[in-house]
Amino acid sequence: MREFLVFVAIFLAEFVVGDGRSNSSGVAASWRIHTLFSVECQDYFDWQTVGLMNSFRKSKQPGPITRLLSCTDEEKKDYKGMDLAPTFEVPSMSRHPKTGDWYPAINKPAGVVHWLKHSKEAENVDWVVILDADMIIRGPIIPWQLGAEKGRPVAAYYGYLVGCDNILAKLHTKHPELCDKVGGLLAMHIDDLRVFAPMWLSKTEEVREDRDHWATNITGDIYGKGWISEMYGYSFAAAEVGLRHKINDNLMIYPGYIPRPDVEPILLHYGLPFSVGNWSFNKLNHHEDGIVYDCNRLFPEPPYPREIQQMESDSNKKRGLLINIECMNVLNEGLLLQHKRNGCPKPPWSKYLSFLKRKIFTDLTKPKYPTPATLVMKEDRVQKQPVKKEHVPKRRAKKEHVPKPPVKEDLVQKQPELDELQEPYPKIHTLFSTECSTYFDWQTVGLMHSFRLSGQPGNITRLLSCTDEDLKEYKGHNLAPTHYVPSMSRHPLTGDWYPAINKPAAVLHWLNHVDTDAEFIVILDADMIMRGSITPWEFKAARGRPVSTPYDYLIGCDNVLAKLHTSHPEACDKVGGVIIMHIDDLRKFALLWLHKTEEVRADRAHYATNITGDIYQSGWISEMYGYSFGAAELQLHHIRSSEILLYPGYAPDPGVHYRVFHYGLEFKVGNWSFDKANWRETDMINKCWAKFPAPPDPSTLDQTDKDSFARDLLSIECIRTLNEALNLHHIKMNCPDPSSLTDLNSGDESGAVVSRKLGKLDDVGKGDTLSTENSRELSEEPKEDGMFSSLRMWIIALWVISGFVFMVMIVSKFSGRKGKGVKGKHHKNKRRTASYMSFVDRNGQEKYARDLDASL
Repeated sequence: MREFLVFVAIFLAEFVVGDGRSNSSGVAASWRIHTLFSVECQDYFDWQTVGLMNSFRKSKQPGPITRLLSCTDEEKKDYKGMDLAPTFEVPSMSRHPKTGDWYPAINKPAGVVHWLKHSKEAENVDWVVILDADMIIRGPIIPWQLGAEKGRPVAAYYGYLVGCDNILAKLHTKHPELCDKVGGLLAMHIDDLRVFAPMWLSKTEEVREDRDHWATNITGDIYGKGWISEMYGYSFAAAEVGLRHKINDNLMIYPGYIPRPDVEPILLHYGLPFSVGNWSFNKLNHHEDGIVYDCNRLFPEPPYPREIQQMESDSNKKRGLLINIECMNVLNEGLLLQHKRNGCPKPPWSKYLSFLKRKIFTDLTKPKYPTPATLVMKEDRVQKQPVKKEHVPKRRAKKEHVPKPPVKEDLVQKQPELDELQEPYPKIHTLFSTECSTYFDWQTVGLMHSFRLSGQPGNITRLLSCTDEDLKEYKGHNLAPTHYVPSMSRHPLTGDWYPAINKPAAVLHWLNHVDTDAEFIVILDADMIMRGSITPWEFKAARGRPVSTPYDYLIGCDNVLAKLHTSHPEACDKVGGVIIMHIDDLRKFALLWLHKTEEVRADRAHYATNITGDIYQSGWISEMYGYSFGAAELQLHHIRSSEILLYPGYAPDPGVHYRVFHYGLEFKVGNWSFDKANWRETDMINKCWAKFPAPPDPSTLDQTDKDSFARDLLSIECIRTLNEALNLHHIKMNCPDPSSLTDLNSGDESGAVVSRKLGKLDDVGKGDTLSTENSRELSEEPKEDGMFSSLRMWIIALWVISGFVFMVMIVSKFSGRKGKGVKGKHHKNKRRTASYMSFVDRNGQEKYARDLDASL
């Protein structure tokens, strides 16, 4: 009987650990799992802790969880959040005890090392799952079910760690070939962790001190500040001790990204801003937010699930939007529960609170379990790729085919078809071309921000065309991963000034100097905002069949221009803007693109508008014709898609989800307007908190005309994304708190004058406190309108009064005809002087007005 009771106890224990489910692998949950995450003593980490802990409980994650809390003694004195999670305190290394370097991210490896050495819990663990605080767990993370083995941990894919492929890895590990681009989710055997953790800390310190190699093109860190040294410390340490990861890029997803078909992510990482319609969330906006201790205050409520159903018809995109709101709703539910534990009064009823307590929300946030597609490792998908087979169109056809649900007996036979769906998509690399100017810098910030939000696969590179002189003064090196190319703005042979030629010249230079494993290249312009991914498989690009967007104003394809500049004028496509091209085609085409651009540019006899469509007749669109004629020469016929690009200000086609805004033209919403050309000389990047005038609030728009309303909403989205990007950039610049700057509002009135003069808007809100050169002129000049409004005029007035008093004294001393003559003469001079001063003042104002009109 005693042995029977022991058996029952063991069975029940295993049942509880496994959440009452048999593992899909058929292995009982008999190993001990411990989950760790690292934080600091800050409100910022407290609300993240509340969200993660709520999701931990909802997900049925096996085993205990421990928060590694890194705080100084001073911070602990005022810290209120000690009871937010099971906590193990570790010494803070935010300020390095030896070097004095301020780098809080080092607390993660330092905390793990301290836990391994000093925690008794670490003595009773088989597997450790390491997460970040800004994550939401959707389902159990069971290492052996995910494929982890001793010596082969499982991790998520961090493709931007380009340092694994270049000199950085060679400098910091003896085994650069073993460097894995991983992070985020880590599932590792405790024995591996004990060997690896001290090296993780040591390599983090090593990379952090290597300031000579912080550049974006070496690390992939867009800020070039060494901020991701801890991530490289992890990868280099794993390479050093010989740990090869099983890399899975399905398990974890950033809200805002679209999950792959048939994949069920079990972890959300909200490290990037994300949005649903007009609602958005950015964790950086809540850096100082004490929301955990502010009774019954929640983050702004996202749209409801039924609104998502109406918003998006594509099932996979809809699933992505539902994941976005799930992330926020679990965070808010955690806050509600924490407020209750804090002793807060019961919150008043609201529709949103009612939703969070309803069964529909409970059902939507039940534990999720990885599907077979979720568990396919990145390297397994690569191995399944056919070597010499154009598989993109076939795979697209399979994705669109919806098979009947299989019966239970057919599951074994259907598995090969599921595996076929997991063939890898081809690798993509995105390029865009800019020059060394602040005009291109603010466009770069906008494009890079939207790229991160869009879910675009692969890496992105800025092709930066600068002269040596430009580079000496240039400050924007860290705005994007960058490939530097010689400037051809001034043609080295002809002396012709034509900056647009830098685009084909830069692409050619990149192809000749960079080794890439990308199969398709996506080429954009800097003045674009991405709204979604641009992939060859979705738009059916293939070798020999590039995809682009219609540029119907290129009428030269139909007339003498094409006959002069290509031997195949019938193959000339009127395309541009966004280009998706196979790397093999691009290698053949790029040199022709450059040569044809030079050829068309030199053909001044055919600049006329009726030949080129260029209203300025200046040959400015020669590069566009160079592209079309170069492609025609190779008989590269494009697939023209009108569903990729939209100019803000144009009415969208119903039901089309455009992937790119191209804000190359002026666009308006009511009395508000935006024209990028008006910001050519304005430094939006290096001036803290500079931003563009805010567009109208969508709630104020006229909704009677649905087309106009849809057009205006998209225009507002474009400029808001630009302003959000600038705001994030200024936060990264460590700009001072804008509320502490008392002089920012001094230019508001003048700014409104400039905007009205430019036809920008009727009024500039108090938040739009950008000072431009024009606004400074307007804020200074009117001060001279009054006689006593400046020190100079006071001195002149004092001189005149003194002279007048002196003459009065002379007059009182002498009398007679001679004295009267003197008085009259003086009076005459005084009048003449006053008239002259008035003339100068009026002419000064008129000259200023003429100069201002000329400059505008």
